[in-house]
Amino acid sequence: MLSSGAMTHVFISPHPDDAALSCGGLIASLRELGQNVTIISVFSGGPRAGNGLSEYQRAALGFGSKAIWPSTEAFRRDNIGADVPVPAGAAPWAADPERVALTQEYANTQARQFWQRAAWTRSANVTNIATPERPLADAVGGQGSGETIDFAAADAMTIRRAEDERYAFFMEASLIQLDLPDAVFRGYEGDEQLLGAVREDDPAPYELLRREILRLEPQIVYFPLAIGGHVDHQLCREVGLAMLDEGRQWVMPGPDLVGRTAFYEDFPYAWWHDFAGAADLAGTMALPPGVSLQARYCDIGEVLERKASGLTLYASQVVRLFESEQGMRDDLAGFHARVALAGGMRGFAERTWTPVRA
Repeated sequence: MLSSGAMTHVFISPHPDDAALSCGGLIASLRELGQNVTIISVFSGGPRAGNGLSEYQRAALGFGSKAIWPSTEAFRRDNIGADVPVPAGAAPWAADPERVALTQEYANTQARQFWQRAAWTRSANVTNIATPERPLADAVGGQGSGETIDFAAADAMTIRRAEDERYAFFMEASLIQLDLPDAVFRGYEGDEQLLGAVREDDPAPYELLRREILRLEPQIVYFPLAIGGHVDHQLCREVGLAMLDEGRQWVMPGPDLVGRTAFYEDFPYAWWHDFAGAADLAGTMALPPGVSLQARYCDIGEVLERKASGLTLYASQVVRLFESEQGMRDDLAGFHARVALAGGMRGFAERTWTPVRA
């Protein structure tokens, strides 16, 4: 059964960027409250997707709800001025170079004693000068600094996975990339097919996604509503609905996910389609008998800018979806103001829909 002490919120993201687009404000708010967030990117793979890892390998390689080290956003330090004038070439705090070297040596010794491994020198870089042994986090691409990375030689899905990793670091969330092939690599062509009916020979990844969700023991798991009808979003939603409808089992029964499941509004589809509420889903979403959806609102006024900043890390998608970064910010403000108004709130809000039993 789910552990009441595991304060983990799991967001099912059909593609890299979907959780950020639709739930970035909620994710930021949860992290500010100190709660764990895990994002599962489902269809993040290309034509040769599938890492083939065993259960042991997945755990050993750090998949799942683990803290990402370092657990804070990296920032550039070389543009922070010193409080007092310092000689040219000196460290910003103007310490004597020999004493700085002694401090680094002492830190190395303490690290070896702590870790009990001579090769595990995990001491801080007290000089703020990059060396092969101690690169600065600022200089390591993808470590949350928000700097532009040259992806010219990478394929589209590699870029999107890298953007997803940067976003997870930025939000201090953990990330699982299942690397199932995107719909465009499964034979869907054009908007009519991508936003149409799911093919009969294209089943939802129920067993894989269910296993990943249950081992994370989430407090709440968030699935897309599939507003807009993208087939990958529909397949993820179907997994959520199937898990809601699971009967109790005699051997290793799964938990009752009613009350621990939520469905989020797919942005920007919900904005483009003027989504107004659960009634708009009539005929497209088959809830289990006796279950209905109840709206829950999250005030994201204080974290709206952080949500927008996180979305800029998905540089390959912002222009495609919104034409410009300013267009993205304008659409965010318009959509979330409209959602807040629907909930009788001021400012900006995100909305999720929680299944409840009648």
